[in-house]
Amino acid sequence: MGNKFISKLGIMGLLMAAALTGCGDDGGGSSIPIASTGPSAADSSAAIRGAVSTEAAAVKLGAAGNYAILAKNGVSTVPGSVVTGNVGLSPTARVGLTGWSLIAEPTDTYFTSSQVVSPGKLYAADNAGGTTSVDLTTAVGNMGTAYTDAAGRAPGFTELYSGNLGGQILAPGVYKWSSAVLIPANITLKGSATDVWIFQVAQTLTMAADTKIILDGALAKNIFWQVAGAVTIEARSQFEGIILGQTSITMKTGAKANGRLLAQSAIILDANTVKVP
Repeated sequence: MGNKFISKLGIMGLLMAAALTGCGDDGGGSSIPIASTGPSAADSSAAIRGAVSTEAAAVKLGAAGNYAILAKNGVSTVPGSVVTGNVGLSPTARVGLTGWSLIAEPTDTYFTSSQVVSPGKLYAADNAGGTTSVDLTTAVGNMGTAYTDAAGRAPGFTELYSGNLGGQILAPGVYKWSSAVLIPANITLKGSATDVWIFQVAQTLTMAADTKIILDGALAKNIFWQVAGAVTIEARSQFEGIILGQTSITMKTGAKANGRLLAQSAIILDANTVKVP
């Protein structure tokens, strides 16, 4: 009787072991491959959850964070654009705010516009009222400091997908490319509300028409695109994050941005929606 009982226990143990073997990766979720110099395919599911080897802290924008759009040389638009947040231009004067329906106020401290959602305002270097000129100088300086900070972060992922990000799912961390970066199809940034993404692009950044950056747990305020070359967001696309551009930022007809456009050259809008995150 005792031997039969022990035999039954042994059979039950074997059956349980076989069942557990079949469970495989259920505890960690499905594995999403990430080809990079960072985590290997074996630990890619952990990377997707935010456990990357190089953790990034958010880039501090300083006074530049007071603007949805900030540029040095010019900010142009057509009437169909809608901006939620402030627009700033310095050291160029108000003549560089082209295409905006500027409405002056008595102290010449700022402008309002039908294209900027209240309480957002437009500011130029030659606004004589208040502390506008000084504030803009500080903001532009902080924009440059933020660009340098983002560019100097140690990368956890280098030359990922040779700069072609279409269709990829990207974990939090610091990414670096010596080439141009192209977003020809939707991409997903997957992480948590406290995770940070920093993209260092040594050449141009181009997002194709009718594409989206999809946020899966990520927040646009924690996504930073440091781009040395021109940035082009093609028609009807949906961009997410803060652009720190060393040159120009161009948004084509109907494109939308949830983030900030901060350019050390000019910003060109064409019936676009820009909203601070």
